[in-house]
Amino acid sequence: MSVTDHRRLGVAAGAALLTIAVAGCSDLGRDAVGTISYETEGERLVMVSNPSVKGCHRLAPAGATEVINNTMVDIVLYPSPDCSGGDTTYLATESSNRIAPRAPAWRSYTIVH
Repeated sequence: MSVTDHRRLGVAAGAALLTIAVAGCSDLGRDAVGTISYETEGERLVMVSNPSVKGCHRLAPAGATEVINNTMVDIVLYPSPDCSGGDTTYLATESSNRIAPRAPAWRSYTIVH
């Protein structure tokens, strides 16, 4: 084998290992990469880094009036503290949303995965 053949084989093996590693880690990763920021009714800014993709996440007791999703996954916002009920808001990755006037504040969210 020539040096060029060895390099090609090395590049191909490296690419295959990287693909396997990324695919394997995606199932193991239990965190959304990025931040979810929100403003409370008292205009306090809260930032959550790399939240878990599992379960219901409570927001501040006063709730959130604006949410900024800077993660790589979508989220669903709920007006209840336990991620139940209707009147949900779907918030796509890299986007934000503010509640309408007189609408209840968001109190929890789940991550779509």
